[in-house]
Amino acid sequence: MNEKFFSLPEEKQRTIINAGYRVFSQNSYKNSPMSQIAQAAGISKSLLFHYFHNKKELYLFLWEKCAATTIEYLTKYECYQQKELFESMERGMRAKMEIIRLYPDMANFTIKAFYEKDAEISAAVQKSYHKHFNLKADKARLNFDPAQFVPGLDIPMMYREMYWASEGYLWEMVQRGDVDMAQMEKDFTKLIAFWKSIYLRKE
Repeated sequence: MNEKFFSLPEEKQRTIINAGYRVFSQNSYKNSPMSQIAQAAGISKSLLFHYFHNKKELYLFLWEKCAATTIEYLTKYECYQQKELFESMERGMRAKMEIIRLYPDMANFTIKAFYEKDAEISAAVQKSYHKHFNLKADKARLNFDPAQFVPGLDIPMMYREMYWASEGYLWEMVQRGDVDMAQMEKDFTKLIAFWKSIYLRKE
């Protein structure tokens, strides 16, 4: 990657980034031409290749940008400092809504990238995902007070159940071909309320 990209004004960087998210979220990796991304960004294809040597480099930069931005905003909303799991999750939802205002297609891109079928891209995305996922999970779980949950709860199993449910929901949304972020927010709000009713210790 050409470091001159970072010398661009922040707004111009965001325009190029959002163009990449938009095109890649609407098509598979293979069917997302750099020319279309350049056009969406309002720059020439040669200039886009000046900033990013090839499509794979741009794609993986955008993926890592997702992770870095998510961690930045979860930190800003103090998600990692919370001792109550569901308070952290609800703050996380508010953080992600702020991210969507800056990068409207980032969430769609993230879901699309997670299920990308190109073998080389998929391997890189999955390796990066597990690194970031484990880091975030470890940081958060250090703070959670086990006394908030019902007695005798298998807490690791609870985490796995919530993870599997979330992944299954996202997969279903991807298969429909149209990820509705407003609907996702409503559905996850209901899901969090359901988990709270099952897993939290009753007063």
